[in-house]
Amino acid sequence: MDKKMRFAIIGCGRIAQKHGESIMAIPEAELVAVCDIVPEKAQAFADKYGAKPYTSYDEMLANEDLEVVTIATPSDLHAPIGIAAAKAGKHVMVEKPMAMTLKSADELIKTCKDGGVKLAVIHQNRFNKSVKLMRKALDEGRFGKLTHGQATVRWNRDENYYAQASWRGTKLQDGGVLMNQSIHNIDLLQWTFGPVESVFGYTATAMRPIEMEDVGGAVIKFKNGAIGLIEAASTIYPKNIEETLNVFGTTGSVIIGGIAVNRVETWEFPESEEEKTQILDSQENDPPTVYGFGHREIITDMIHAIKEDRLPAIPGEEGRKALEIILAIYKCQATKEPVVFPLVED
Repeated sequence: MDKKMRFAIIGCGRIAQKHGESIMAIPEAELVAVCDIVPEKAQAFADKYGAKPYTSYDEMLANEDLEVVTIATPSDLHAPIGIAAAKAGKHVMVEKPMAMTLKSADELIKTCKDGGVKLAVIHQNRFNKSVKLMRKALDEGRFGKLTHGQATVRWNRDENYYAQASWRGTKLQDGGVLMNQSIHNIDLLQWTFGPVESVFGYTATAMRPIEMEDVGGAVIKFKNGAIGLIEAASTIYPKNIEETLNVFGTTGSVIIGGIAVNRVETWEFPESEEEKTQILDSQENDPPTVYGFGHREIITDMIHAIKEDRLPAIPGEEGRKALEIILAIYKCQATKEPVVFPLVED
């Protein structure tokens, strides 16, 4: 029997629980170390999963037994810790956003390449059953010419959410609803429609006492001529309503909804009535949280990428694309002008 891939998690907050559960559920993986600057959080997490606790990631990275490091810290630390992990010879799985700037994202990508380690960005919704069905139809050319699409996130993050951690909603450490909550769906939109030609958008801080936006909207012109729309809000009353991806082409229409793009709501292709009935009758239930169902699959893919010496399904170059769109929207808000790609950072 192959020995298990040895994982560590840095950052023992909200999303780390999902990673811990997923790693423990994979026969090919084991969680051997966890790290948090708050000793009590590291100890509690370690006790729950049978791992060794650390309060210094540098000390943890010196552990030669570790093979893969998952980074689940505040967003501004993703790239620096990822770079440190790569320099220590560890494969890197990094939560979204992979970095707060394109410069730091590129440095992380380069460091991993130079160190001969794999880099995977956690955009787990690409592994949703509903999304995989849409992608298969896309790859088979069933949509014809893509015309337009929309990524919609209508969620609620109240003042208590931001009060739980001082970094949430800040410019330097987190960003707003686009960078934090909506980046997964923006990733799906750009993954579906292809390279971006230009972006124009606005943001607003409508309700929450935060530095960054709680509402955002944008229009994307893709190089294939399609138009993309982004609607993002963490102000929805009274709770999370939906995360929806619309994909429209000359011979196909698909709408994926649910609270985490997990349910096919519309499936229209020529002569597809039987297929549509089968798909609509075999839906996944809504997941217990908006994190969805894909973490176990994306971690398993990373294990196989390491064993097979191939790229992970979502390497750094892919994770960078949604980040570039969001940073372009922020630039639009500042300049009130469209941004032509590639984005040039100030």
